[in-house]
Amino acid sequence: MWKLDLSTSPPLWRLVPEPHGVRAAFSTRQGGVSEPPYDTLNVGRSTRDRPAAVAENRRRALVRLGFDPARLATPGQVHGAAVAKVASPGLSEPCDALVTLEPHLVLAVTSADCLPILFTAPGAVAAAHAGWRGTAAGVAEATLTTLCETAGADPSRVRIHFGPCIRACCYTVGREVAERFPRAAVSEVNGELRLSLSTAARIRLVEAGADSDAIEDTEACTACDPALYFSHRRDHGLTGRQWGLIALAPA
Repeated sequence: MWKLDLSTSPPLWRLVPEPHGVRAAFSTRQGGVSEPPYDTLNVGRSTRDRPAAVAENRRRALVRLGFDPARLATPGQVHGAAVAKVASPGLSEPCDALVTLEPHLVLAVTSADCLPILFTAPGAVAAAHAGWRGTAAGVAEATLTTLCETAGADPSRVRIHFGPCIRACCYTVGREVAERFPRAAVSEVNGELRLSLSTAARIRLVEAGADSDAIEDTEACTACDPALYFSHRRDHGLTGRQWGLIALAPA
Protein backbone atom coordinates (compact mmCIF):
# COMPACT_ATOMS: atom_id res chain seq x y z
CA MET A 1 0.00 0.00 0.00
CA TRP A 2 1.22 3.50 -0.83
CA LYS A 3 1.24 6.04 1.99
CA LEU A 4 2.22 9.70 1.94
CA ASP A 5 4.69 10.43 4.75
CA LEU A 6 4.45 14.12 5.62
CA SER A 7 6.40 13.74 8.85
CA THR A 8 9.86 13.99 7.31
CA SER A 9 11.55 16.37 4.89
CA PRO A 10 11.16 16.06 2.03
CA PRO A 11 7.72 14.37 2.22
CA LEU A 12 7.48 11.26 0.04
CA TRP A 13 5.04 8.58 -1.03
CA ARG A 14 6.41 5.24 0.27
CA LEU A 15 5.34 1.62 0.01
CA VAL A 16 4.25 0.17 3.37
CA PRO A 17 5.52 -2.43 4.01
CA GLU A 18 8.53 -1.92 1.79
CA PRO A 19 9.20 -4.93 -0.46
CA HIS A 20 12.32 -6.91 0.40
CA GLY A 21 15.20 -5.84 -1.81
CA VAL A 22 13.40 -2.88 -3.38
CA ARG A 23 13.19 0.79 -2.42
CA ALA A 24 10.65 2.97 -4.22
CA ALA A 25 9.07 6.39 -3.76
CA PHE A 26 7.21 9.25 -5.40
CA SER A 27 8.21 12.77 -4.44
CA THR A 28 6.02 15.82 -3.78
CA ARG A 29 6.85 19.50 -4.32
CA GLN A 30 7.64 20.07 -0.63
CA GLY A 31 10.94 20.08 1.24
CA GLY A 32 13.29 21.74 -1.26
CA VAL A 33 15.07 25.03 -1.87
CA SER A 34 13.63 26.30 -5.18
CA GLU A 35 11.86 29.65 -5.35
CA PRO A 36 8.43 30.29 -6.94
CA PRO A 37 7.08 29.14 -9.31
CA TYR A 38 9.28 26.07 -8.75
CA ASP A 39 8.82 26.01 -4.99
CA THR A 40 10.22 24.04 -3.46
CA LEU A 41 11.36 20.49 -4.35
CA ASN A 42 11.65 20.85 -8.11
CA VAL A 43 13.78 17.98 -9.50
CA GLY A 44 13.31 18.88 -13.18
CA ARG A 45 16.41 19.99 -15.05
CA SER A 46 14.30 20.85 -18.11
CA THR A 47 12.76 23.79 -16.22
CA ARG A 48 14.13 27.33 -15.92
CA ASP A 49 14.84 26.84 -12.24
CA ARG A 50 18.35 27.49 -10.95
CA PRO A 51 20.52 24.42 -11.70
CA ALA A 52 22.05 24.60 -8.22
CA ALA A 53 18.59 24.47 -6.63
CA VAL A 54 17.56 21.48 -8.74
CA ALA A 55 20.79 19.68 -7.84
CA GLU A 56 20.22 20.28 -4.12
CA ASN A 57 16.59 19.14 -4.38
CA ARG A 58 17.67 15.95 -6.11
CA ARG A 59 20.32 15.33 -3.48
CA ARG A 60 17.82 15.78 -0.66
CA ALA A 61 15.32 13.33 -2.13
CA LEU A 62 17.97 10.70 -2.84
CA VAL A 63 19.66 10.99 0.55
CA ARG A 64 16.26 10.84 2.27
CA LEU A 65 15.81 7.40 0.70
CA GLY A 66 19.32 6.24 1.51
CA PHE A 67 20.44 6.45 -2.13
CA ASP A 68 23.83 7.57 -3.42
CA PRO A 69 23.22 10.66 -5.63
CA ALA A 70 26.08 9.51 -7.84
CA ARG A 71 24.13 6.34 -8.73
CA LEU A 72 21.25 8.07 -10.53
CA ALA A 73 20.00 6.96 -13.97
CA THR A 74 17.39 8.98 -15.89
CA PRO A 75 15.71 8.73 -19.32
CA GLY A 76 15.62 11.64 -21.76
CA GLN A 77 11.79 11.52 -21.82
CA VAL A 78 10.57 12.26 -25.32
CA HIS A 79 6.92 11.19 -24.83
CA GLY A 80 7.44 7.93 -26.70
CA ALA A 81 7.56 4.21 -25.95
CA ALA A 82 11.28 3.44 -26.13
CA VAL A 83 12.78 1.49 -23.21
CA ALA A 84 16.50 1.34 -22.34
CA LYS A 85 18.31 -1.33 -20.30
CA VAL A 86 20.87 0.36 -18.06
CA ALA A 87 23.70 -0.82 -15.81
CA SER A 88 25.34 2.51 -14.94
CA PRO A 89 24.35 6.04 -13.90
CA GLY A 90 23.66 8.85 -16.34
CA LEU A 91 21.16 10.13 -18.88
CA SER A 92 19.75 7.71 -21.46
CA GLU A 93 18.05 9.27 -24.46
CA PRO A 94 15.85 9.25 -26.36
CA CYS A 95 13.63 7.00 -24.24
CA ASP A 96 10.87 7.18 -21.63
CA ALA A 97 11.59 4.10 -19.53
CA LEU A 98 14.54 2.35 -17.90
CA VAL A 99 15.08 -1.25 -16.77
CA THR A 100 17.95 -2.51 -14.62
CA LEU A 101 19.29 -5.60 -12.86
CA GLU A 102 22.01 -3.53 -11.18
CA PRO A 103 21.79 -3.20 -7.35
CA HIS A 104 21.87 0.33 -5.95
CA LEU A 105 21.32 1.96 -9.35
CA VAL A 106 18.50 4.48 -8.87
CA LEU A 107 16.04 4.83 -11.75
CA ALA A 108 14.14 8.13 -11.80
CA VAL A 109 11.44 9.58 -14.06
CA THR A 110 10.15 13.15 -13.79
CA SER A 111 6.54 14.25 -14.18
CA ALA A 112 4.19 17.17 -13.72
CA ASP A 113 0.87 15.56 -14.75
CA CYS A 114 2.20 12.59 -16.73
CA LEU A 115 1.89 9.20 -15.02
CA PRO A 116 5.07 7.83 -13.40
CA ILE A 117 5.01 4.02 -13.30
CA LEU A 118 7.36 1.84 -11.22
CA PHE A 119 7.80 -1.89 -11.81
CA THR A 120 9.31 -4.65 -9.67
CA ALA A 121 10.17 -8.21 -10.70
CA PRO A 122 12.43 -10.78 -9.02
CA GLY A 123 15.93 -9.26 -9.31
CA ALA A 124 14.93 -6.34 -11.53
CA VAL A 125 13.17 -2.96 -11.46
CA ALA A 126 11.92 -0.45 -14.01
CA ALA A 127 10.56 3.09 -14.19
CA ALA A 128 8.44 4.64 -16.95
CA HIS A 129 7.14 8.10 -17.83
CA ALA A 130 3.67 7.89 -19.40
CA GLY A 131 1.93 10.99 -20.69
CA TRP A 132 -0.97 10.64 -23.08
CA ARG A 133 1.33 10.27 -26.08
CA GLY A 134 3.50 7.66 -24.38
CA THR A 135 0.49 5.78 -23.05
CA ALA A 136 -1.09 5.71 -26.51
CA ALA A 137 2.24 4.59 -28.01
CA GLY A 138 2.47 1.72 -25.51
CA VAL A 139 5.24 2.73 -23.10
CA ALA A 140 3.63 0.91 -20.15
CA GLU A 141 3.42 -2.49 -21.85
CA ALA A 142 6.77 -1.99 -23.60
CA THR A 143 8.39 -1.51 -20.19
CA LEU A 144 6.63 -4.59 -18.83
CA THR A 145 7.80 -6.70 -21.76
CA THR A 146 11.41 -5.48 -21.55
CA LEU A 147 11.50 -6.02 -17.80
CA CYS A 148 10.19 -9.57 -18.14
CA GLU A 149 12.66 -10.39 -20.91
CA THR A 150 15.54 -8.93 -18.89
CA ALA A 151 14.62 -10.66 -15.63
CA GLY A 152 13.29 -13.89 -17.14
CA ALA A 153 10.00 -13.29 -15.31
CA ASP A 154 6.38 -13.90 -16.23
CA PRO A 155 4.30 -10.69 -16.51
CA SER A 156 1.91 -12.02 -13.86
CA ARG A 157 4.77 -11.89 -11.30
CA VAL A 158 5.47 -8.19 -11.83
CA ARG A 159 4.18 -5.64 -9.35
CA ILE A 160 3.30 -2.24 -10.82
CA HIS A 161 2.87 1.10 -9.10
CA PHE A 162 1.14 4.27 -10.36
CA GLY A 163 2.25 7.59 -8.90
CA PRO A 164 0.59 10.99 -8.69
CA CYS A 165 -0.62 12.31 -12.05
CA ILE A 166 -3.43 14.37 -13.48
CA ARG A 167 -6.67 12.42 -13.12
CA ALA A 168 -9.93 12.35 -15.04
CA CYS A 169 -11.42 14.88 -12.60
CA CYS A 170 -9.11 17.52 -14.11
CA TYR A 171 -7.86 16.18 -17.43
CA THR A 172 -9.97 17.48 -20.30
CA VAL A 173 -8.85 16.44 -23.80
CA GLY A 174 -9.97 16.94 -27.36
CA ARG A 175 -11.82 14.28 -29.30
CA GLU A 176 -8.73 13.53 -31.41
CA VAL A 177 -6.88 12.53 -28.23
CA ALA A 178 -9.82 10.71 -26.63
CA GLU A 179 -10.30 8.54 -29.72
CA ARG A 180 -6.85 7.02 -29.21
CA PHE A 181 -7.92 5.41 -25.94
CA PRO A 182 -10.38 2.69 -24.85
CA ARG A 183 -13.86 3.91 -23.96
CA ALA A 184 -13.33 2.81 -20.37
CA ALA A 185 -10.56 5.42 -20.02
CA VAL A 186 -12.68 8.32 -21.29
CA SER A 187 -15.70 9.95 -19.70
CA GLU A 188 -17.88 12.90 -20.69
CA VAL A 189 -18.77 15.53 -18.09
CA ASN A 190 -20.85 18.57 -19.03
CA GLY A 191 -19.91 18.13 -22.66
CA GLU A 192 -16.17 17.82 -21.91
CA LEU A 193 -14.13 14.68 -22.55
CA ARG A 194 -12.03 13.55 -19.60
CA LEU A 195 -9.11 11.11 -19.90
CA SER A 196 -7.93 8.74 -17.17
CA LEU A 197 -4.27 7.96 -17.85
CA SER A 198 -4.20 5.42 -15.03
CA THR A 199 -7.18 3.52 -16.44
CA ALA A 200 -5.67 3.53 -19.93
CA ALA A 201 -2.32 2.28 -18.64
CA ARG A 202 -3.97 -0.40 -16.51
CA ILE A 203 -5.94 -1.72 -19.49
CA ARG A 204 -2.82 -1.91 -21.65
CA LEU A 205 -0.80 -3.62 -18.91
CA VAL A 206 -3.45 -6.24 -18.18
CA GLU A 207 -3.76 -6.97 -21.90
CA ALA A 208 0.01 -7.52 -21.90
CA GLY A 209 -0.25 -10.14 -19.14
CA ALA A 210 -0.02 -8.18 -15.90
CA ASP A 211 -2.19 -9.21 -12.96
CA SER A 212 -4.71 -6.43 -12.29
CA ASP A 213 -4.48 -7.14 -8.55
CA ALA A 214 -0.72 -6.50 -8.72
CA ILE A 215 -1.23 -2.89 -9.86
CA GLU A 216 -1.23 -0.39 -6.99
CA ASP A 217 -2.15 3.27 -7.35
CA THR A 218 -1.51 6.28 -5.12
CA GLU A 219 -4.71 7.75 -6.68
CA ALA A 220 -3.28 11.24 -6.14
CA CYS A 221 -4.20 13.98 -8.63
CA THR A 222 -1.43 16.49 -9.35
CA ALA A 223 -3.84 19.13 -10.67
CA CYS A 224 -6.13 18.96 -7.63
CA ASP A 225 -3.52 19.71 -4.97
CA PRO A 226 -1.23 22.70 -5.62
CA ALA A 227 0.21 22.44 -2.10
CA LEU A 228 1.66 19.00 -2.79
CA TYR A 229 2.23 18.70 -6.53
CA PHE A 230 3.45 20.50 -9.60
CA SER A 231 0.96 20.42 -12.49
CA HIS A 232 1.81 21.42 -16.04
CA ARG A 233 -1.87 21.78 -16.98
CA ARG A 234 -2.95 23.71 -13.87
CA ASP A 235 0.09 26.01 -13.88
CA HIS A 236 0.06 26.66 -17.64
CA GLY A 237 3.48 25.10 -18.16
CA LEU A 238 5.33 27.28 -15.63
CA THR A 239 5.99 24.68 -12.96
CA GLY A 240 8.46 22.17 -11.53
CA ARG A 241 8.67 18.38 -11.66
CA GLN A 242 8.15 15.47 -9.27
CA TRP A 243 10.08 12.20 -9.28
CA GLY A 244 9.23 8.51 -9.38
CA LEU A 245 12.21 6.61 -7.94
CA ILE A 246 13.08 2.92 -7.69
CA ALA A 247 16.16 0.83 -7.00
CA LEU A 248 17.24 -2.65 -6.02
CA ALA A 249 18.56 -2.20 -2.50
CA PRO A 250 18.59 -4.05 0.82
CA ALA A 251 15.25 -3.67 2.63
